[in-house]
Amino acid sequence: MSLFSLDQAAALDAQDPLHSFRQNFVHPTIEGKKQIYFLGNSLGLQPIKTASAINEVLSQWGNYGVEGFFMGERPWMQMHDLMTPMLSKIVGANPHEVTVMNQLTVNLHLMMASFYRPQGKRVKILCEAKAFPSDQYMFETYCEHLGLNPETTIVEVMPRTGSDLISTEDILNTISSLGDELALVLFSGINYYTGQVFDMKAITKAAQEVGALVGFDLAHAAGNIELHLHNWNVDFACWCSYKYLNSGPGAVGGVFIHERHHHHNTPRLAGWWGYDESTRFKMEKGFVPDSGAKGWQLSTPAMLLYACHLASLELFEEAGIEQLHLKRKALNNYLWEVLATIDNNTKGLVRYLTPTDPNQRGCQVSILMLKNGRNMYDALMERGLIVDWREPDVIRLAPVPLYNSFEDIAKFGNAFYEIAQSF
Repeated sequence: MSLFSLDQAAALDAQDPLHSFRQNFVHPTIEGKKQIYFLGNSLGLQPIKTASAINEVLSQWGNYGVEGFFMGERPWMQMHDLMTPMLSKIVGANPHEVTVMNQLTVNLHLMMASFYRPQGKRVKILCEAKAFPSDQYMFETYCEHLGLNPETTIVEVMPRTGSDLISTEDILNTISSLGDELALVLFSGINYYTGQVFDMKAITKAAQEVGALVGFDLAHAAGNIELHLHNWNVDFACWCSYKYLNSGPGAVGGVFIHERHHHHNTPRLAGWWGYDESTRFKMEKGFVPDSGAKGWQLSTPAMLLYACHLASLELFEEAGIEQLHLKRKALNNYLWEVLATIDNNTKGLVRYLTPTDPNQRGCQVSILMLKNGRNMYDALMERGLIVDWREPDVIRLAPVPLYNSFEDIAKFGNAFYEIAQSF
């Protein structure tokens, strides 16, 4: 028996001005069956135009060789400047505060070199407990690189006993208690495991009031939730673009650096692609940074990755980030209505790690299975519903506004309920 009407869900889709955008993506098909994909929080779907964007770069390479940097419909030298205005709208920045380069953890190390400058008693780094492992390893090894003990340098804010979430009050109180010992706050914008959105504006304000610098890992936030990095006065942020930004596995990452740091005296690790563009090819000794965040670039970019990123950003630009946020909230609210109905019919099966407060969540919902978790995951996958399994007992899913629909969610709800009845 189905709990959720597909006709009603289809009626909601008919009212959605962005519903047709799902046609711009390649949806997975396994053994001839089209899958319903809920894993934009892990790897976004491939835009259909990605293949032609890659082929355009290959054609320029074939036709012009190295002159592809200066020739063709979109010369490679111009591709970065095509992306940053679009990307800046997504993260709430000025275009000159954003650069596209490297991958996430590389960029975090680079930002540590610029913005973690321990002096005297001001050495502490504040982060969330159980941050994504790559962030933890970055913190650990960077401290060791400077001869600091990670155990005494890194302070983690943990959930209170009996809670899955980290209290904003506890974060702010920890900042205040560390005071002039605090050098850097570096939190995720959204916790990868629970889907909790942190109050970045409040964290930034509190940290800067005690003299610390503030950065964010926006791997699960960029392209997902509303961001206002410039207005929040954030010092820096980094993100990957293979999740909600749909730019492909191992895609090129992004960095925000507030314009107040765009001066030559800000320390950085440099490379030739960050050199002043107007004189870069003179190959002169002595680093002169390019203007804005571009001055943190290192190596010649991978143009094939640029092409993938640009193909996706053009879809964001066409849809409009405000419209995408409206649809994201509508999809997410509908998912929570579906989950509440399931709860009323399957007592004692699940608990939710993700906050129920709409202001503290994005696309993702993390479902803690209290029993039969792996069986539920396997059964959903067998029915063509691609979700995520996190040990020991969590199912994550994230309806994404560019390519998911209300009907997708209704089908998930019916499948989840029907499977639960078999336990």
